[in-house]
Amino acid sequence: MKNRHAFYFILMSLYSGFVSFTLHHIHFSSAVGIAFLCFSAVIVSALIISWTAEAAEFSMSQGLAVAIVALLQVVPEFMVEAVIAWKQDVDLMMANFTGSNRLLMGVGWPLIFVTADVYTRIKTGERLKHIDLRPENIVEVGALFLGSVYFIVVLIKKDLQVYDGIFLGILFLAYLYFLQILPEESEEKKEDLMPMPKYLVDISSSMAKGAVLTGLFLIGGITMYAVADPFFVSMKEVAALLGVSAFVFVQWVAPFLSEFPEKVTAFYWARTIKLAPMALLNMISSKVNQWTLLVSMIPVVYSFSKGMISTIPLDWHHREEILLSMMMTFYGCAILAKLRFTLSNAITLFLLWLAQFIYPTTFTFLPNLPLVG
Repeated sequence: MKNRHAFYFILMSLYSGFVSFTLHHIHFSSAVGIAFLCFSAVIVSALIISWTAEAAEFSMSQGLAVAIVALLQVVPEFMVEAVIAWKQDVDLMMANFTGSNRLLMGVGWPLIFVTADVYTRIKTGERLKHIDLRPENIVEVGALFLGSVYFIVVLIKKDLQVYDGIFLGILFLAYLYFLQILPEESEEKKEDLMPMPKYLVDISSSMAKGAVLTGLFLIGGITMYAVADPFFVSMKEVAALLGVSAFVFVQWVAPFLSEFPEKVTAFYWARTIKLAPMALLNMISSKVNQWTLLVSMIPVVYSFSKGMISTIPLDWHHREEILLSMMMTFYGCAILAKLRFTLSNAITLFLLWLAQFIYPTTFTFLPNLPLVG
């Protein structure tokens, strides 16, 4: 069994290396071929990073684990967003970050409930009434709420600047600080892990384990770095071939590919029922990471690419997308404040996302609003 898991890691690492080399040394005339290599490499590298992060959590103190694992698991999304920011494509910057946030809440959170509900019905014959969170989880709610309040300032200013990034970065650090000083949650057990990260945790030699975890993270990170730019280009080309707006394609496809592998574990936990709260919290934590830390990076990378401190102008469409994400986040805060996530909450979030996905229409009145226009 262990040999099989080792073989899978070796195979995934070799494939990552193969794609990274191929994309930079072999010319492809087919946009679809490049897209396939890029999309598959993003999924594989995101899985490697996610599993490595989970295993690493058992090799460090809980406080440090919170900070390190939170950073490791958002690497795929950050790589894609950083490439877009470096290219100074404001439209697609807004598409990726607003899409990733709304996809997490509108699809990720409801799917956790549905998964737990289905397995509850299978095992007990009864439906799942709700997923309960702990009182300490109000920290996540507070971080989301404060981040959303600050985005009102961004809408009023009609731009995103480095000092906005600094504020959101400080908010993220404060969030991590409060996570560390709160009473510890019951620790995740090795038995709760998926087979692949459990294999890494079970490596007996501490030195060997450290070397393997470091090596795998480097492989995943380097692969993401190598394919991020071709991935971005291929998304625009595939969107053109399909006759779909690049904005819409990047808004939903890029976050799905970079986020879903990271969330495989959350769905794995949800099916055990007893770990459903941990699964939901994993999704909520990712939302906090992307609503604060991810956005804080955008104006910084944008300024570096220009060679000077620069302002990212936000037109009415950008502000509309931020407003939609902000309103959805405020609703998320409201339902989480009661520390209970119900079926009606899950359905409402999904319908809010679905309406935006099917009817990506614009608020024609938005430019005329004194507050945001």
